[in-house]
Amino acid sequence: MDRRNFIQKTTFGTAAAFTAFPFISSAQNQKLKVGLIGAGWYGMVITKAALQTGDVEIVAICDVDSEHLSISITEVEKLQGKKPVGFADYRDLLEVKGMNTVFIGTPPHWHALQFIAACEKGFDIYCEKPLAYDVNEGKAMVAAAKKAENIVQIGFQRRQSNAFKKAKEMVQNGTLGKVIEIGAQIHYNPVFADNTVQSPPASLDWETWCGPAPKLPYRPSIGHKAWRLEKEYGNGHFVDWGIHHIDIIRNIMDFDMPQSFYATGGLNVHEGKMTTPDTLRAELRFEQCPVIWQHRLWGTGDLNTQFNNGIFFYGEKATLFAADNQLILMPAGKNQQQQLMEIQTEKMQENHVAVFINAVKAKNRRLISCTPDDAFMSTATVQLGMIAYSTGTLVKWDSGKAQITDNKAASALLARQYRDGYKRPEI
Repeated sequence: MDRRNFIQKTTFGTAAAFTAFPFISSAQNQKLKVGLIGAGWYGMVITKAALQTGDVEIVAICDVDSEHLSISITEVEKLQGKKPVGFADYRDLLEVKGMNTVFIGTPPHWHALQFIAACEKGFDIYCEKPLAYDVNEGKAMVAAAKKAENIVQIGFQRRQSNAFKKAKEMVQNGTLGKVIEIGAQIHYNPVFADNTVQSPPASLDWETWCGPAPKLPYRPSIGHKAWRLEKEYGNGHFVDWGIHHIDIIRNIMDFDMPQSFYATGGLNVHEGKMTTPDTLRAELRFEQCPVIWQHRLWGTGDLNTQFNNGIFFYGEKATLFAADNQLILMPAGKNQQQQLMEIQTEKMQENHVAVFINAVKAKNRRLISCTPDDAFMSTATVQLGMIAYSTGTLVKWDSGKAQITDNKAASALLARQYRDGYKRPEI
Protein backbone atom coordinates (compact mmCIF):
# COMPACT_ATOMS: atom_id res chain seq x y z
CA MET A 1 0.00 0.00 0.00
CA ASP A 2 1.67 3.28 -1.09
CA ARG A 3 1.07 6.61 0.63
CA ARG A 4 -1.53 7.74 -1.93
CA ASN A 5 -3.63 4.76 -0.94
CA PHE A 6 -2.85 5.06 2.76
CA ILE A 7 -6.36 6.17 3.64
CA GLN A 8 -8.88 3.73 2.27
CA LYS A 9 -12.64 3.61 2.58
CA THR A 10 -14.76 0.70 1.48
CA THR A 11 -18.58 0.73 1.43
CA PHE A 12 -19.77 -2.12 2.29
CA GLY A 13 -37.76 -31.17 11.53
CA THR A 14 -35.92 -33.12 14.42
CA ALA A 15 -32.47 -34.73 14.39
CA ALA A 16 -33.91 -38.21 14.35
CA ALA A 17 -35.42 -37.54 10.94
CA PHE A 18 -31.98 -37.42 9.33
CA THR A 19 -30.07 -40.59 10.14
CA ALA A 20 -29.15 -42.09 6.77
CA PHE A 21 -25.51 -42.39 5.70
CA PRO A 22 -25.51 -41.15 2.09
CA PHE A 23 -22.72 -41.80 -0.35
CA ILE A 24 -21.52 -38.63 -2.08
CA SER A 25 -20.64 -39.73 -5.62
CA SER A 26 -17.28 -38.66 -7.02
CA ALA A 27 -19.11 -38.20 -10.31
CA GLN A 28 -20.71 -35.06 -8.92
CA ASN A 29 -19.01 -31.69 -9.32
CA GLN A 30 -15.66 -31.08 -7.69
CA LYS A 31 -16.92 -28.80 -4.94
CA LEU A 32 -15.59 -29.58 -1.48
CA LYS A 33 -18.02 -31.80 0.41
CA VAL A 34 -18.35 -30.22 3.84
CA GLY A 35 -19.83 -31.45 7.09
CA LEU A 36 -20.73 -28.87 9.76
CA ILE A 37 -20.51 -29.75 13.45
CA GLY A 38 -22.35 -27.15 15.51
CA ALA A 39 -25.05 -25.31 13.55
CA GLY A 40 -25.76 -22.44 15.94
CA TRP A 41 -24.88 -18.80 15.44
CA TYR A 42 -21.22 -18.94 14.45
CA GLY A 43 -21.35 -22.36 12.86
CA MET A 44 -23.77 -20.87 10.35
CA VAL A 45 -21.63 -17.72 9.95
CA ILE A 46 -18.67 -19.74 8.70
CA THR A 47 -20.93 -22.00 6.65
CA LYS A 48 -22.49 -19.06 4.80
CA ALA A 49 -19.01 -17.61 4.28
CA ALA A 50 -17.92 -20.90 2.68
CA LEU A 51 -20.99 -21.04 0.44
CA GLN A 52 -20.20 -17.55 -0.85
CA THR A 53 -17.00 -18.91 -2.40
CA GLY A 54 -19.07 -21.12 -4.69
CA ASP A 55 -16.59 -23.96 -4.10
CA VAL A 56 -18.35 -25.99 -1.41
CA GLU A 57 -21.41 -28.11 -0.86
CA ILE A 58 -22.67 -28.67 2.67
CA VAL A 59 -23.54 -32.36 2.64
CA ALA A 60 -24.12 -32.97 6.35
CA ILE A 61 -24.93 -31.00 9.50
CA CYS A 62 -24.78 -32.05 13.14
CA ASP A 63 -26.25 -30.30 16.18
CA VAL A 64 -27.47 -31.44 19.59
CA ASP A 65 -30.37 -28.99 19.36
CA SER A 66 -32.96 -30.40 16.93
CA GLU A 67 -34.35 -26.90 16.32
CA HIS A 68 -30.91 -25.60 15.31
CA LEU A 69 -30.51 -28.64 13.10
CA SER A 70 -33.84 -28.26 11.34
CA ILE A 71 -33.44 -24.51 10.78
CA SER A 72 -29.88 -24.82 9.47
CA ILE A 73 -30.76 -27.65 7.08
CA THR A 74 -33.62 -25.60 5.65
CA GLU A 75 -31.46 -22.49 5.30
CA VAL A 76 -28.56 -24.33 3.67
CA GLU A 77 -30.92 -26.05 1.24
CA LYS A 78 -32.25 -22.66 0.16
CA LEU A 79 -28.73 -21.29 -0.31
CA GLN A 80 -27.23 -24.20 -2.27
CA GLY A 81 -30.25 -25.95 -3.77
CA LYS A 82 -29.40 -29.28 -2.16
CA LYS A 83 -30.53 -30.60 1.19
CA PRO A 84 -27.81 -31.74 3.61
CA VAL A 85 -28.44 -34.71 5.85
CA GLY A 86 -28.67 -34.13 9.59
CA PHE A 87 -27.31 -35.84 12.68
CA ALA A 88 -27.49 -35.41 16.43
CA ASP A 89 -24.10 -37.12 16.98
CA TYR A 90 -20.92 -35.78 15.33
CA ARG A 91 -19.50 -39.31 15.16
CA ASP A 92 -22.30 -40.25 12.76
CA LEU A 93 -21.56 -37.21 10.61
CA LEU A 94 -17.92 -38.29 10.33
CA GLU A 95 -19.08 -41.53 8.68
CA VAL A 96 -20.66 -39.80 5.67
CA LYS A 97 -19.17 -41.25 2.50
CA GLY A 98 -17.42 -38.89 0.12
CA MET A 99 -17.18 -36.00 2.59
CA ASN A 100 -13.70 -34.50 2.70
CA THR A 101 -13.91 -31.37 4.89
CA VAL A 102 -15.26 -30.58 8.35
CA PHE A 103 -16.24 -27.27 9.93
CA ILE A 104 -16.30 -27.15 13.74
CA GLY A 105 -18.49 -24.38 15.18
CA THR A 106 -19.24 -25.82 18.62
CA PRO A 107 -18.28 -24.22 21.97
CA PRO A 108 -14.59 -24.76 22.87
CA HIS A 109 -15.16 -27.47 25.47
CA TRP A 110 -16.10 -29.78 22.57
CA HIS A 111 -13.34 -28.79 20.13
CA ALA A 112 -10.66 -31.30 21.13
CA LEU A 113 -12.71 -34.49 20.82
CA GLN A 114 -14.37 -33.45 17.56
CA PHE A 115 -11.18 -32.10 16.01
CA ILE A 116 -9.11 -35.17 16.85
CA ALA A 117 -11.82 -37.53 15.61
CA ALA A 118 -11.94 -35.60 12.32
CA CYS A 119 -8.15 -35.78 12.03
CA GLU A 120 -8.24 -39.54 12.55
CA LYS A 121 -10.69 -39.78 9.64
CA GLY A 122 -8.34 -37.72 7.46
CA PHE A 123 -10.62 -34.71 6.98
CA ASP A 124 -9.37 -31.19 6.32
CA ILE A 125 -10.69 -28.94 9.09
CA TYR A 126 -11.79 -25.37 9.69
CA CYS A 127 -12.20 -24.96 13.46
CA GLU A 128 -13.43 -21.90 15.30
CA LYS A 129 -11.28 -20.22 17.93
CA PRO A 130 -10.13 -20.74 20.64
CA LEU A 131 -8.29 -23.88 19.60
CA ALA A 132 -9.22 -25.75 22.78
CA TYR A 133 -10.71 -25.31 26.23
CA ASP A 134 -7.47 -26.09 28.10
CA VAL A 135 -3.76 -26.13 27.30
CA ASN A 136 -3.26 -29.89 27.18
CA GLU A 137 -6.22 -30.34 24.84
CA GLY A 138 -4.49 -27.89 22.52
CA LYS A 139 -1.29 -29.92 22.61
CA ALA A 140 -3.21 -33.06 21.68
CA MET A 141 -4.95 -31.28 18.80
CA VAL A 142 -1.66 -30.02 17.36
CA ALA A 143 -0.22 -33.54 17.58
CA ALA A 144 -3.29 -35.03 15.87
CA ALA A 145 -3.05 -32.57 12.98
CA LYS A 146 0.66 -33.27 12.52
CA LYS A 147 -0.01 -36.99 12.43
CA ALA A 148 -2.90 -36.62 9.96
CA GLU A 149 -0.99 -34.15 7.75
CA ASN A 150 -4.33 -32.61 6.88
CA ILE A 151 -5.03 -28.97 6.03
CA VAL A 152 -6.30 -27.10 9.10
CA GLN A 153 -7.17 -23.47 9.68
CA ILE A 154 -8.33 -21.91 12.95
CA GLY A 155 -10.85 -19.06 12.92
CA PHE A 156 -8.76 -16.00 13.75
CA GLN A 157 -10.36 -13.91 11.01
CA ARG A 158 -8.73 -10.63 12.07
CA ARG A 159 -5.63 -11.84 10.28
CA GLN A 160 -7.46 -10.70 7.14
CA SER A 161 -7.91 -7.11 8.41
CA ASN A 162 -6.26 -4.57 6.10
CA ALA A 163 -5.82 -2.22 9.06
CA PHE A 164 -3.86 -4.79 11.05
CA LYS A 165 -1.82 -5.68 7.96
CA LYS A 166 -0.93 -1.99 7.64
CA ALA A 167 -0.05 -1.88 11.33
CA LYS A 168 2.37 -4.76 10.79
CA GLU A 169 3.94 -2.91 7.87
CA MET A 170 4.42 0.21 10.03
CA VAL A 171 6.01 -1.79 12.84
CA GLN A 172 8.36 -3.56 10.45
CA ASN A 173 9.41 -0.45 8.52
CA GLY A 174 10.36 1.41 11.70
CA THR A 175 7.59 4.03 11.71
CA LEU A 176 7.16 3.50 15.46
CA GLY A 177 10.80 2.91 16.27
CA LYS A 178 11.41 0.20 18.83
CA VAL A 179 8.14 -0.98 20.37
CA ILE A 180 8.65 -0.87 24.14
CA GLU A 181 5.22 -1.93 25.37
CA ILE A 182 1.88 -3.03 23.94
CA GLY A 183 -1.56 -2.55 25.45
CA ALA A 184 -4.80 -4.25 24.40
CA GLN A 185 -8.35 -3.94 25.65
CA ILE A 186 -11.96 -4.62 24.87
CA HIS A 187 -14.33 -2.91 27.29
CA TYR A 188 -18.07 -3.36 26.90
CA ASN A 189 -21.28 -3.82 28.87
CA PRO A 190 -22.70 -7.33 28.40
CA VAL A 191 -26.41 -7.98 28.14
CA PHE A 192 -27.20 -11.02 30.23
CA ALA A 193 -29.72 -13.72 29.40
CA ASP A 194 -32.04 -15.14 32.05
CA ASN A 195 -29.95 -16.60 34.88
CA THR A 196 -32.78 -18.62 36.45
CA VAL A 197 -32.19 -22.37 36.72
CA GLN A 198 -34.83 -24.10 34.60
CA SER A 199 -35.45 -27.02 32.29
CA PRO A 200 -33.62 -26.75 28.97
CA PRO A 201 -35.67 -26.25 25.80
CA ALA A 202 -37.31 -29.47 24.62
CA SER A 203 -35.19 -29.35 21.45
CA LEU A 204 -31.86 -29.17 23.32
CA ASP A 205 -29.97 -32.24 24.53
CA TRP A 206 -28.31 -30.47 27.45
CA GLU A 207 -26.51 -33.61 28.61
CA THR A 208 -24.68 -33.90 25.30
CA TRP A 209 -24.21 -30.15 24.90
CA CYS A 210 -22.20 -30.16 28.14
CA GLY A 211 -20.20 -33.14 26.87
CA PRO A 212 -16.84 -33.61 28.63
CA ALA A 213 -17.29 -30.36 30.61
CA PRO A 214 -19.08 -30.22 33.95
CA LYS A 215 -22.84 -30.49 33.62
CA LEU A 216 -24.21 -27.38 35.28
CA PRO A 217 -27.93 -26.84 35.93
CA TYR A 218 -29.34 -25.33 32.76
CA ARG A 219 -30.07 -21.63 32.55
CA PRO A 220 -30.21 -19.48 29.40
CA SER A 221 -27.29 -17.34 30.62
CA ILE A 222 -24.84 -20.22 30.06
CA GLY A 223 -26.48 -21.86 27.04
CA HIS A 224 -26.56 -20.94 23.35
CA LYS A 225 -24.41 -17.86 22.56
CA ALA A 226 -24.25 -16.90 26.27
CA TRP A 227 -21.70 -19.52 27.39
CA ARG A 228 -18.69 -17.27 26.77
CA LEU A 229 -18.70 -15.66 30.23
CA GLU A 230 -19.25 -19.00 32.01
CA LYS A 231 -16.00 -20.42 33.37
CA GLU A 232 -16.76 -24.06 32.63
CA TYR A 233 -17.63 -23.52 28.96
CA GLY A 234 -16.08 -20.30 27.63
CA ASN A 235 -13.63 -19.30 30.40
CA GLY A 236 -14.42 -15.61 30.14
CA HIS A 237 -13.98 -12.45 28.13
CA PHE A 238 -10.17 -12.63 27.90
CA VAL A 239 -10.31 -16.10 26.35
CA ASP A 240 -13.31 -15.40 24.14
CA TRP A 241 -12.71 -11.83 22.90
CA GLY A 242 -9.26 -10.94 24.14
CA ILE A 243 -7.75 -13.83 22.24
CA HIS A 244 -8.38 -11.99 18.95
CA HIS A 245 -6.13 -9.11 20.01
CA ILE A 246 -3.49 -11.41 21.49
CA ASP A 247 -3.40 -13.38 18.27
CA ILE A 248 -3.07 -10.31 16.05
CA ILE A 249 -0.36 -8.86 18.34
CA ARG A 250 1.59 -12.09 17.98
CA ASN A 251 1.08 -11.95 14.23
CA ILE A 252 2.12 -8.30 13.87
CA MET A 253 5.14 -8.60 16.16
CA ASP A 254 6.21 -12.14 15.17
CA PHE A 255 5.98 -13.22 18.82
CA ASP A 256 5.84 -16.81 20.04
CA MET A 257 4.59 -17.12 23.64
CA PRO A 258 5.19 -15.10 26.80
CA GLN A 259 7.76 -16.25 29.33
CA SER A 260 5.58 -15.30 32.31
CA PHE A 261 2.05 -14.28 33.22
CA TYR A 262 0.50 -12.32 36.07
CA ALA A 263 -3.11 -11.19 36.36
CA THR A 264 -5.32 -9.39 38.82
CA GLY A 265 -8.97 -8.49 38.79
CA GLY A 266 -12.28 -9.76 40.05
CA LEU A 267 -16.00 -10.15 39.69
CA ASN A 268 -16.79 -6.71 41.01
CA VAL A 269 -20.06 -5.66 39.38
CA HIS A 270 -21.79 -8.67 37.85
CA GLU A 271 -21.53 -11.25 40.61
CA GLY A 272 -24.34 -13.75 40.30
CA LYS A 273 -24.68 -13.09 36.56
CA MET A 274 -21.36 -14.52 35.32
CA THR A 275 -18.54 -16.65 36.74
CA THR A 276 -15.45 -15.07 35.18
CA PRO A 277 -13.84 -11.70 35.96
CA ASP A 278 -15.69 -8.60 34.81
CA THR A 279 -12.49 -6.65 35.62
CA LEU A 280 -9.08 -7.95 34.57
CA ARG A 281 -5.54 -6.73 34.07
CA ALA A 282 -3.07 -9.29 32.77
CA GLU A 283 0.63 -8.76 32.16
CA LEU A 284 2.03 -11.08 29.50
CA ARG A 285 5.82 -10.88 29.43
CA PHE A 286 7.03 -11.77 25.96
CA GLU A 287 10.79 -11.84 25.48
CA GLN A 288 10.70 -8.76 23.26
CA CYS A 289 8.33 -6.58 25.34
CA PRO A 290 5.38 -6.85 27.74
CA VAL A 291 1.78 -6.92 26.58
CA ILE A 292 -0.79 -5.53 29.02
CA TRP A 293 -4.37 -6.73 28.61
CA GLN A 294 -7.27 -5.11 30.42
CA HIS A 295 -11.04 -5.24 30.34
CA ARG A 296 -13.90 -3.67 32.26
CA LEU A 297 -17.35 -5.06 31.51
CA TRP A 298 -19.09 -2.15 33.22
CA GLY A 299 -19.15 1.64 33.22
CA THR A 300 -17.67 3.52 30.27
CA GLY A 301 -14.57 1.37 29.89
CA ASP A 302 -11.90 3.77 28.65
CA LEU A 303 -12.25 7.50 29.37
CA ASN A 304 -12.23 8.00 25.61
CA THR A 305 -14.66 5.37 24.39
CA GLN A 306 -13.23 5.32 20.84
CA PHE A 307 -10.36 3.32 22.37
CA ASN A 308 -12.56 0.72 24.06
CA ASN A 309 -11.69 -1.94 21.50
CA GLY A 310 -8.18 -2.02 20.11
CA ILE A 311 -4.44 -2.33 20.53
CA PHE A 312 -1.84 0.30 21.50
CA PHE A 313 1.70 -0.11 20.18
CA TYR A 314 3.93 2.19 22.25
CA GLY A 315 7.08 2.92 20.25
CA GLU A 316 10.04 5.26 20.75
CA LYS A 317 9.06 7.33 17.71
CA ALA A 318 5.28 7.06 17.83
CA THR A 319 2.28 5.39 19.42
CA LEU A 320 -0.12 3.50 17.17
CA PHE A 321 -3.70 2.55 18.04
CA ALA A 322 -4.99 -0.27 15.84
CA ALA A 323 -8.54 -1.58 15.47
CA ASP A 324 -10.31 -3.72 12.87
CA ASN A 325 -10.88 -0.86 10.41
CA GLN A 326 -8.92 2.06 11.80
CA LEU A 327 -5.41 3.20 12.75
CA ILE A 328 -4.49 6.29 14.75
CA LEU A 329 -0.82 7.33 14.70
CA MET A 330 0.57 9.82 17.21
CA PRO A 331 4.21 10.78 16.54
CA ALA A 332 6.40 11.55 19.54
CA GLY A 333 7.50 15.11 20.22
CA LYS A 334 5.89 18.49 20.76
CA ASN A 335 3.10 19.95 18.65
CA GLN A 336 2.41 16.72 16.80
CA GLN A 337 -0.97 15.87 15.31
CA GLN A 338 -2.77 12.55 15.32
CA GLN A 339 -3.03 10.88 11.92
CA LEU A 340 -6.34 9.06 11.46
CA MET A 341 -6.43 6.28 8.89
CA GLU A 342 -9.70 4.58 7.97
CA ILE A 343 -8.70 1.26 6.41
CA GLN A 344 -11.74 -0.91 5.86
CA THR A 345 -11.81 -4.62 5.14
CA GLU A 346 -14.78 -5.90 3.22
CA LYS A 347 -15.90 -9.40 4.25
CA MET A 348 -13.11 -10.14 6.74
CA GLN A 349 -14.73 -13.36 7.96
CA GLU A 350 -15.59 -14.48 4.44
CA ASN A 351 -12.01 -13.85 3.31
CA HIS A 352 -10.62 -15.98 6.14
CA VAL A 353 -12.83 -18.92 5.24
CA ALA A 354 -11.97 -18.45 1.55
CA VAL A 355 -8.26 -18.74 2.38
CA PHE A 356 -8.98 -22.17 3.88
CA ILE A 357 -11.14 -23.27 0.94
CA ASN A 358 -8.42 -22.21 -1.52
CA ALA A 359 -5.75 -24.07 0.45
CA VAL A 360 -7.80 -27.27 0.52
CA LYS A 361 -8.61 -27.11 -3.20
CA ALA A 362 -4.96 -26.42 -4.02
CA LYS A 363 -3.82 -29.08 -1.52
CA ASN A 364 -1.31 -26.49 -0.31
CA ARG A 365 -0.87 -26.16 3.46
CA ARG A 366 1.34 -23.10 2.97
CA LEU A 367 -1.68 -21.02 1.97
CA ILE A 368 -3.22 -21.29 5.44
CA SER A 369 -3.48 -18.07 7.49
CA CYS A 370 -3.53 -19.67 10.95
CA THR A 371 -2.14 -23.14 11.55
CA PRO A 372 -2.88 -25.29 14.63
CA ASP A 373 0.62 -24.59 15.99
CA ASP A 374 0.10 -20.84 15.71
CA ALA A 375 -3.41 -21.06 17.14
CA PHE A 376 -2.07 -23.08 20.06
CA MET A 377 0.31 -20.28 21.02
CA SER A 378 -2.44 -17.63 20.94
CA THR A 379 -4.90 -19.88 22.79
CA ALA A 380 -2.44 -21.07 25.41
CA THR A 381 -1.40 -17.45 26.05
CA VAL A 382 -4.89 -16.41 27.16
CA GLN A 383 -5.45 -19.70 28.97
CA LEU A 384 -2.24 -19.22 30.97
CA GLY A 385 -3.29 -15.66 31.71
CA MET A 386 -6.50 -17.01 33.24
CA ILE A 387 -4.52 -19.63 35.18
CA ALA A 388 -2.42 -16.79 36.64
CA TYR A 389 -5.64 -15.00 37.60
CA SER A 390 -7.24 -18.13 39.09
CA THR A 391 -4.19 -19.01 41.22
CA GLY A 392 -3.15 -15.46 42.06
CA THR A 393 0.42 -16.42 41.23
CA LEU A 394 3.18 -15.60 38.78
CA VAL A 395 3.07 -18.30 36.10
CA LYS A 396 6.31 -19.06 34.27
CA TRP A 397 6.14 -20.87 30.94
CA ASP A 398 8.90 -23.00 29.41
CA SER A 399 8.17 -22.89 25.68
CA GLY A 400 10.76 -25.56 24.89
CA LYS A 401 9.07 -28.08 27.16
CA ALA A 402 5.59 -26.56 26.76
CA GLN A 403 4.96 -26.62 30.48
CA ILE A 404 4.64 -24.41 33.55
CA THR A 405 7.69 -24.38 35.80
CA ASP A 406 7.81 -24.42 39.62
CA ASN A 407 4.10 -23.88 40.21
CA LYS A 408 2.07 -26.97 41.14
CA ALA A 409 -1.19 -25.10 41.59
CA ALA A 410 -0.95 -23.57 38.12
CA SER A 411 0.26 -26.79 36.49
CA ALA A 412 -2.81 -28.59 37.84
CA LEU A 413 -4.99 -26.29 35.71
CA LEU A 414 -3.36 -27.23 32.39
CA ALA A 415 -5.93 -30.01 32.00
CA ARG A 416 -9.28 -30.36 33.69
CA GLN A 417 -10.90 -33.67 34.47
CA TYR A 418 -13.45 -34.92 31.95
CA ARG A 419 -16.88 -36.11 33.02
CA ASP A 420 -17.58 -39.83 33.28
CA GLY A 421 -18.14 -41.32 29.87
CA TYR A 422 -15.60 -39.06 28.16
CA LYS A 423 -11.88 -39.77 27.79
CA ARG A 424 -9.33 -36.99 27.55
CA PRO A 425 -7.09 -37.17 24.46
CA GLU A 426 -3.59 -38.32 25.25
CA ILE A 427 -0.56 -36.08 24.76
